[in-house]
Amino acid sequence: MPRLFTGLEIPAETGMFLSMLRGGLRGARWIDPENYHLTLRFIGDIDDRMADEVVDALDRIHRRPVEIRIDGLGSFGNGKPHSIWARVVPNQALMELQAEQERILQRLGLPAERRKYVPHITIARMKGGTTNEEAARWLAERGHFQAPSFTAGRFVLFSSRASVGGGPYLVEEAYPLEAGGLPSYRGFYSNVT
Repeated sequence: MPRLFTGLEIPAETGMFLSMLRGGLRGARWIDPENYHLTLRFIGDIDDRMADEVVDALDRIHRRPVEIRIDGLGSFGNGKPHSIWARVVPNQALMELQAEQERILQRLGLPAERRKYVPHITIARMKGGTTNEEAARWLAERGHFQAPSFTAGRFVLFSSRASVGGGPYLVEEAYPLEAGGLPSYRGFYSNVT
């Protein structure tokens, strides 16, 4: 099975706003708009048996649609930036959806994610040679970027080729987020997965 991860798809209108940021940064490999996504949980390379278990386990998630708001830009990388991203404002529904997936995947025996979850949409990967100063200048010139909010009506299981990075990504399974899903607040349902 290919490399897997869960995420939210980005609507075409939002993708258009993000694509207008392309250019002006040496060493950037810009992500194609059709490959923009909001990663929820990276799974990695797993065998077919485990992939089937993941597909079945994710099908037990019942949540309401999630409002997504993009506000700001940033970069990852200590000393040298390796990616440029659009910031997704964390909200309770999004963070609970991500945390539920983390718990489910750990119960299947997959290792815990080592990094703190930072919701974002990668718009460029850096090939190298770009300095922190260049990235900071590019980010500052774009000021306070915002894109229209949208509601995610489903989350998906994506696959990608390990050697590519940045797409193409394929939707392997889709899981609806329905109005009748579990409330997105802590309470009785927060311990049920």
